Amino acid sequence: MIRTVDSPTPVSAPVLAAYSYCETVTGQQARNFAYGIRLLPTSKRRAMSALYAFSRRVDDIGDGTLADEVKVARLEDTRALLARVQEGAVAEDDIDPVAVALAHTARAFPIPLGGLDELIDGVLMDVRGETYETWDDLKLYCRCVAGAIGRLSLGVFGTEPGARGVERAPEYADTLGLALQLTNILRDVREDAGNGRTYLPADDLAKFGCSAGFHGPTPPEGSDFAGLVHFEVRRARALFAEGYRLLPMLDRRSGACVAAMAGIYRRLLDRIEREPEAVLRGRVSLPGREKAYVAVRGLSGIDTRRHTSRLTVRRRA
Repeated sequence: MIRTVDSPTPVSAPVLAAYSYCETVTGQQARNFAYGIRLLPTSKRRAMSALYAFSRRVDDIGDGTLADEVKVARLEDTRALLARVQEGAVAEDDIDPVAVALAHTARAFPIPLGGLDELIDGVLMDVRGETYETWDDLKLYCRCVAGAIGRLSLGVFGTEPGARGVERAPEYADTLGLALQLTNILRDVREDAGNGRTYLPADDLAKFGCSAGFHGPTPPEGSDFAGLVHFEVRRARALFAEGYRLLPMLDRRSGACVAAMAGIYRRLLDRIEREPEAVLRGRVSLPGREKAYVAVRGLSGIDTRRHTSRLTVRRRA
């Protein structure tokens, strides 16, 4: 048995190997996510990698090229695996490293594993090709695929004893997940259209003359595409502002992780706002050096202090 530096709980060699696999998956697949979780202590970083690796498996099924009925079957198989984890029926020598790591994480942290059931429900919505008439409709989907991940992550982060308003922490974590997901949707409108998916609400598309969809490098003729993007950016910014209320409730390194991940997406949103049509020409992203800068800001506590002071000013006003 090997004891981790930041945790008194012994971790067996098979579990360490399972976590190592999950960390490899995370490092290779989660460009933005990986920058944030590097700021966490070892036990929390491993736990977040386990959550990511399971979530990645679910997403890959939904995004793959299999027939829809095969996707549904595999998603239900994954749900059955999750049930085994929830029941404590996954042994440390199980052949599935993601299940082993997730089972250990569930024993070590109070994570609401039902959130992963919600994720599967959300990906099933993708498989069925669901579209969304209103923001309230889209919000339900976003809560499944992103808000639930925020709540799961909060189970790993924990909250500071005596933090003000801590009973609302899951709500803020959920809202921050919505902000990240809406940013993703804006970034990926062209890619999603190519895959036959439309996420932005139909009533928003109609309002700005974009109901024809996004199938080329230029907006639909006669549309106000920039107006649509700026409208959704304002919605995302409001979600970020609400979700940032979580930061003062977290310990320093967990707050740094959240601030880094959210900061990367906020900067991505800034780029989209400055040049809306760029999302139709290709994927908008941040260079590695800029992500590293945001991570350093998060670790220094600059962003956490800034948002905490804003909240204090609002309470006094």
